[in-house]
Formats: sequence, C-alpha cells, structure tokens
Amino acid sequence: MRTVLLTAFEPFDGAATNPSMAVVERVASAWDRPERLRCAVLPVAYTRAQQELESLLTQAVPDVVVGVGLAGGRARPGVERLAVNLRDARIADNDGAQPVDEPVIDGGPLALLTSLPVRATVARLRAAGQDVELSMTAGTFVCNAVFYTAATWAGADPGRRAGFVHVPAHGVDDSAHVVRAVIEDALDLERDLAVPTGATA
Repeated sequence: MRTVLLTAFEPFDGAATNPSMAVVERVASAWDRPERLRCAVLPVAYTRAQQELESLLTQAVPDVVVGVGLAGGRARPGVERLAVNLRDARIADNDGAQPVDEPVIDGGPLALLTSLPVRATVARLRAAGQDVELSMTAGTFVCNAVFYTAATWAGADPGRRAGFVHVPAHGVDDSAHVVRAVIEDALDLERDLAVPTGATA
C-alpha cells in the first residue's frame, strides 16, 4: 500500500494557531482513498523541523510527501514549484534561530524543482473555479527548508515525490481542497503538463 506523508506546522511568531494545522486536519478527516495518509505537525524551527522530517521519512517510508505551511500575506493557496538551498530569516524561528545566508543542506544544489505534477493540478483546479496560484518560490523560512529537505529525499529515488503548498490565513476549506488535489494528482498522474508557466518579472 502506498503511503502519503502530509505535514503542517505549529504556531509561530506569537500566534495562537497555525492554519496549516486545520487544513491538514480537514484533509485527514475526509480521506477516503486506499492509500495510507500519515499526518504530522512540525516545529517552526529550522534544525528541529529538518530532523523531525528526516525521522518521519525513515519511519513512514512514504511514496509522496506534501508539506503545508502558512503564508499569511497571500490571498490564495499557492502550489510551490521551487525550493532553494537557503536559510535566511526575517524573524527568528521558535528556537530563536535567525540565520543569514546559510544553506539548508551543505553541498546541495542551489535549487530543486518539485517532483509533483503541479502545472496539471493548478490547471484543473482553475478550470473548476478554484482560486489558486502556481508559486515560483517558497521563501527562505522554515517552510522552504522543509520543502528543500523533502525534495532532496525525493530526488534520491525516482519512485518518490515531494512538494509543498502555502496556504493563506483564511479559507481552510478552499485550502484543504487544493491540498487534497495536490495529493491526488501526485498519486494518480505520472507526468505534468508541458505548458509554459514562467514569470516575466
């Protein structure tokens, strides 16, 4: 049986909650596919989040990993394309770390593309009227570090897939719908759409 690992994040920056937790809970409560869905909440701390994710990857042996994190300044869910090998924090993480220009993984490539069919997912969601964006950057905070770590793991085996979805502070149902679609297509689609999606600025 194939396994999906779906992760959220704990609250950070003085907030009482993190919407990513509610989104993952919503997806889990409605899960009705044959694949096993394992969910976890990661700390908003660079080092501990990477360590906990690596432990989960070893324990769960998933086929697909999808991370979910909060992007409070965004108006809609964003399906991420690119993880960068950079830890650079505007605010301190929950352990007080505030790195500047540090790598996520020493010696790793500067950037890694998602292995999920994100163009296809975003296209079908938009066709159904869902307000969703295909995002080119997951930033440089802990969300990106987790995405980069998962993408590195996925790159070591062609049978693995990993990606990330940023969700806004509102609209849990919409965000859960997007995350569910991302997981479904990761499981069901072998190839992504070959359509241009680059930005001009």
